[in-house]
Amino acid sequence: MKETHMAVAKKMVRFIEKASWIRKMFEEGARLKEIHGAENVFDFSLGNPNVPPPPEVKARILEILEDPSPGLHGYPPNAGLPEARRAVARSLVRDHGYAFTQDHVIMTCGAGGALNVILKALLDPGDEVLTPSPYFVEYGFYADNHGGALRTVDTLEDFSLDLDAMDRATGPRTKVVLINSPNNPTGQIYPAEDLERLGEMLRRKSKELDRVIYLVSDEPYRKIAYDGVRVPSIFQCYRNSLVATSYSKDLSLPGERIGFIAVHPEAEDPLPLSGALVLANRILGFVNAPVLMQRVVSALQDVCVDAEIYRRKRDRLLTPLKEMGYRCVTPPGAFYLFPRSPLEDELRFTEILKKENILVVPGRGFGKAGHFRISYCVDDDTIDRALPGFRRAAEQVLQSV
Repeated sequence: MKETHMAVAKKMVRFIEKASWIRKMFEEGARLKEIHGAENVFDFSLGNPNVPPPPEVKARILEILEDPSPGLHGYPPNAGLPEARRAVARSLVRDHGYAFTQDHVIMTCGAGGALNVILKALLDPGDEVLTPSPYFVEYGFYADNHGGALRTVDTLEDFSLDLDAMDRATGPRTKVVLINSPNNPTGQIYPAEDLERLGEMLRRKSKELDRVIYLVSDEPYRKIAYDGVRVPSIFQCYRNSLVATSYSKDLSLPGERIGFIAVHPEAEDPLPLSGALVLANRILGFVNAPVLMQRVVSALQDVCVDAEIYRRKRDRLLTPLKEMGYRCVTPPGAFYLFPRSPLEDELRFTEILKKENILVVPGRGFGKAGHFRISYCVDDDTIDRALPGFRRAAEQVLQSV
């Protein structure tokens, strides 16, 4: 009998083999919950906001649904509804300065959609996307989607940017530098002085290489910052810059897939750039951001969940973990901890935690072995009941040393 060959693309088979550890652990959590009961499994694997959307969200949805006006759910322009783009532009002027208009805004299917649109518009085959590590694992797949390649640069001990290393890594094939602040998985926020230095480096490199290098900032956690820390504006540091973001975290709407791209008003060749972004927003198959959600967020630019709730969860978990001996940088934003593993092989340690029914994500899933990610956007009871298991796991390692 003739042997049949797998129909799936060989590249996708390779990708599946190294697919997201986040999803692997999430699926493992589902299995353990079937065995032990959901209340006895402490799942810190997925960054799924557990704070409900602000009440204004539901009120706005109901208001729209009761509106008898025709065409409310029809196709929008490829860049998005003008009223949504104008609302975003007004908020950008207030938060970043510069003369943003609706022409600098493209509504997208979340931040993931926004990043794919940007990379589709910017990358030629063989171009490189440079990103600090640890990083969100999907970046590599996104770059590959559009003929590019991801190149990573290690960060410093506290997960801040290693600007000298980034300088050395930026070369003739670099087209995009992609940063994520507040960062997933570390919660680190890059300070203004580092972004200023990064902007200076990109201006120098662009001149040396005689090609524009774009700075792209992935910012879905922008409004989830603590302890008085403010997230600096990349627009004030470098003019050939774009922001990709979503309302998944600040309005707790991850499943609604609504976000936008913002282009610096003073970017070089803004009209061809905007045209390429708008076309990519259509031909990638996203076919525009959901219209209902565009109408919702256009009225809620100043609304946000209470980030203090996440700050309290951070401290509720981080303080006792440090007392147990876990080494962890205190994150100023997002809702993740990224401790160093008590064992050099963090896969072994995550298996020890799994035996305590605690699910975390190995750091190698983010390009940083020897660490693991804890997503603390969970119920307080989950945090409290998991702490004895974290303690037993740490003690087990100490006894085995």
